[in-house]
Amino acid sequence: MLESLIHSNSQNILTSHSMLILQIQTEALKAIHDYLYEQNLIQLMPVMLSPITDPLSHETSDAKITYFGQELQLTKSMIFHKQLAIASSNTKGIYIMSPNIRLEKYDKRDSGRHLIEFSQVDIELREVNSLKFMELIEGLIISVINRVKEKCKIGLENLGVSLRIPARPFKIYSSEELKKKLGENFEKESSLREIDPFWITDYYREFYDKEDPKRPGHYLNYDLIYPEGFNEALSGGERDFEYKILLRKIKERHQNPEIFEFYLDEAKEGKLVASAGGGLGIERLVRFLTKIQHIRDVSPFSKVPGEHYQI
Repeated sequence: MLESLIHSNSQNILTSHSMLILQIQTEALKAIHDYLYEQNLIQLMPVMLSPITDPLSHETSDAKITYFGQELQLTKSMIFHKQLAIASSNTKGIYIMSPNIRLEKYDKRDSGRHLIEFSQVDIELREVNSLKFMELIEGLIISVINRVKEKCKIGLENLGVSLRIPARPFKIYSSEELKKKLGENFEKESSLREIDPFWITDYYREFYDKEDPKRPGHYLNYDLIYPEGFNEALSGGERDFEYKILLRKIKERHQNPEIFEFYLDEAKEGKLVASAGGGLGIERLVRFLTKIQHIRDVSPFSKVPGEHYQI
């Protein structure tokens, strides 16, 4: 395994090895911006403090401050902001280079892919279904790989990496079929078996992920999974936007509707619209492009769950 990019104070933060990784990250980010610009998406600036943030479907510790008597959450994702923004505009879609704070539990320390502070390109498309969003992301991933292969030949060679251009469309599996075939750890097992990125659909998750009206108890959501054991790249889904459905699902998940009062009021007044979106982790993308085993070695100042940090 590469030594960590976080060294003692007497050493350089950026080594020649880490500069190769950061050059690849720079080209990947340029490819993302160029591709989304060509797709006519509008870029929003990130929100880092908000009265509400993503409740997530797994447990994390709260990250919040009190400011002039109001409790503000550090952003876990901009899901609510994206829905409100896309509903109040006539644009095709929006995206944000969004820094997120998720205080993950200690058991995520050795996963190789979790950070408590990370960035994602958070995307939302207006009035599209899952397949349309997945098409956009497939084009994005291929554009990134093509650019990195073209612009970072020496860096990839020095890292011992050969990148494969995946074929479209990416394979699609349901979580139900993979769970029956591979067991509870189906994401990891399927990632190890594939050679190209692929989709897994239909997870029981957050209340805003759209329930399939044709199949109650199933969901129109998806994860993009990297091959070769690199696991989840993106998580997203179509969005429920009708008040009664959102309220029911919040209560089913034993959450307090008062927390989401402003968002629910917008839904009650019919101000939300159909959309689909997701968040693509930047550090996870760079980890996949460079074939680095642990995400701590992808960028300077990385913060892995449960570890102590120097600066």
